[in-house]
Amino acid sequence: MNTMVGETPDAGGGATAVLDPAGLEQLVRVLLARGYRVIGPTVSDNAIELAELRSADDLPRGWGVDVGPGHYRLRRRGDAALFGHSAGPQSWKQFLHPPRQLLWSSDDDTAAPDTPRYAFVGVRACDLSALAVLDGVLGRGTHPDQAFVDRLRRVFVVAVNCTEPGGLCFCASMGTGPAVGPGYDLALTERLDRDGPHYVVDVGTGDGADVLAEIAHRAATDDESSSARTDVAEAAEHMGRRMPPGDLRQLLIDSRESPHWQDVASRCLTCGNCTMVCPTCFCTSVSDTTDLAGAHAERWMEWASCFEFDFTYIHGGVVRQSGPSRYRHWLTHKLSSWHDQFGGSGCVGCGRCIAWCPTGIDITEEMWTLDRLRAGRTGAVHAEDPGPDHASDG
Repeated sequence: MNTMVGETPDAGGGATAVLDPAGLEQLVRVLLARGYRVIGPTVSDNAIELAELRSADDLPRGWGVDVGPGHYRLRRRGDAALFGHSAGPQSWKQFLHPPRQLLWSSDDDTAAPDTPRYAFVGVRACDLSALAVLDGVLGRGTHPDQAFVDRLRRVFVVAVNCTEPGGLCFCASMGTGPAVGPGYDLALTERLDRDGPHYVVDVGTGDGADVLAEIAHRAATDDESSSARTDVAEAAEHMGRRMPPGDLRQLLIDSRESPHWQDVASRCLTCGNCTMVCPTCFCTSVSDTTDLAGAHAERWMEWASCFEFDFTYIHGGVVRQSGPSRYRHWLTHKLSSWHDQFGGSGCVGCGRCIAWCPTGIDITEEMWTLDRLRAGRTGAVHAEDPGPDHASDG
């Protein structure tokens, strides 16, 4: 990926092509031959997990997911779709901003590990936006995380437009999908007919064009390109969830002292699952270790969560001691103060935090409740105020 995530690539007109399943297999082989570690969705441990691909056969053919608050189950679809599922518990963040990484070692002869060259296959619009968000946090500014920058700049991205949003997706509310935005090398739209799946391809970069040139493909017809765009546009009307209309930043500012934070805290375990599965949460802690002889020392960085009790520990004690204050901080940062820090929202609408919350806390439902409380509506949901449920599971 020659362009930075989030920047408009020189796409050369965004020419479209069509791949059949054999062409998709060629795509994986070409990326492997170019020295990439190809990462994509697979089926493992009864979930869609991101792992290395040896071939396109490793992709989750015919699998979908049923999701709800605190609920995630694989299901058979009855077709041969490879990308007919919504987000699993992992995000691409783990490859660019690893959960645990060595920062420093006292051994002078310790060789720095080679920066991996990843090819991400199957990046959804929400997750592509999440990479741009992380780039803004970790890759820019006065003190960028150079390890993150080096990994990100070497990534080849094969994005996938969503045509079947999941039951917890709300990317349309956040302006991040279902159509992929800038930052991809190639973008696929999976379409199914009686002959099986085929893939309408958009070229995003020169690297993408070079890879496509090595793969058997044909030019997309105007009807195929138009139908693919229509499928994606219709997906925006069938989101499983949505946020309340209006300025979410101001809603949270107005709700700072809302009694609803106590209600949320009565259900929240402060376990931090939401921050671990979130594709944009970036907080870390750093620890030093030494051996018993004092001859060797290492410094490690690990993911941390703002839900941890000692996350805000400073001299004199912990700043945010209560569950309500920690949940309020997380949600307010994600949807409000992130704008002040980094110029945009920290939420991309993937729905992972809803599915993987042990008690089923739904971020969209909490925002609708705050919206109703601010307006003085505490009873049933009004017809003009439909709440988060807008569609059945995809």
